[in-house]
Amino acid sequence: MINMNLYSRGDRAFVILNMVLIGLFTISTLYPFIYIASLSLSSGFEARAGNVILTPVGFTLEAYKRVLAEPLFWSSYRNTLIYTVGGTLMSLAFIIPGAYALSRPQLYGRRFWNLMVAFTMWFHAGMIPFFLNMRDLGLLDSYFGIIIGFAVNGFNIILLRNFFEGIPQSFEEAARMDGASEFQVLWKVYMPLSKPAIATVALFCIVSRWNGFFWAMVLLQDESKIPLQVYLRKVIAELSDDEQFANSLMTASYSFETVSAAIMVCSIIPILLIYPFLQKYFSKGILLGGVKE
Repeated sequence: MINMNLYSRGDRAFVILNMVLIGLFTISTLYPFIYIASLSLSSGFEARAGNVILTPVGFTLEAYKRVLAEPLFWSSYRNTLIYTVGGTLMSLAFIIPGAYALSRPQLYGRRFWNLMVAFTMWFHAGMIPFFLNMRDLGLLDSYFGIIIGFAVNGFNIILLRNFFEGIPQSFEEAARMDGASEFQVLWKVYMPLSKPAIATVALFCIVSRWNGFFWAMVLLQDESKIPLQVYLRKVIAELSDDEQFANSLMTASYSFETVSAAIMVCSIIPILLIYPFLQKYFSKGILLGGVKE
């Protein structure tokens, strides 16, 4: 608890203003989540009437029952888990060795390779060349295409490289004296000391993969392979124009709005469950990986 008596009048006004602004920012951040959760738990009639503002009105779980009874929802959920877990592991398998190699002073052409990695953060070949490249490699409409096609991100490599460069050389020298190879130095010295940075990069990869939407929509044609975000768009954007489908979701128990909200809630639950376990590494990983000493 802040003891306001320790502050001057001007400082107290400044602290109060900051608390008010932070409170307003917190409310503006949390309200969309609260509203969607409340909407998903409200009856279809109350949702269509616009009576849901903060808390559920006409509490019911019918919207969730409707969503969980849809086979395509479960297949898209499974696909998202595959893309997220497989894609994150694939990304770390490329990013960690790449960042370690770029952090080595003895790497030949190190300045050039670092510039090439940074270059990808500023410039991209473009949508059409990327699509044609994926097509020519036979990666369209496949799980592997989504997993491997977006495995490497220049920002994550540079973030982890900076963290590796901040590790004292004495640790590596001690391992070298014991006869450790390059791989053993990475595996037994750098990776254990870099858990905060690796956890931060992993969190970036998880969130990016879980929310992956545009390229999954473009590259995947088979409905059985689409991720959850594409399924959500399909329900909201496409099926909302289908009068027959809209009428099928017009009951007193649930409506199109409550079903859409239920899908949104189901799509963010895994990230909300994972984030608290990685959050303790997040600030430290960003601070130490983003600033080069």
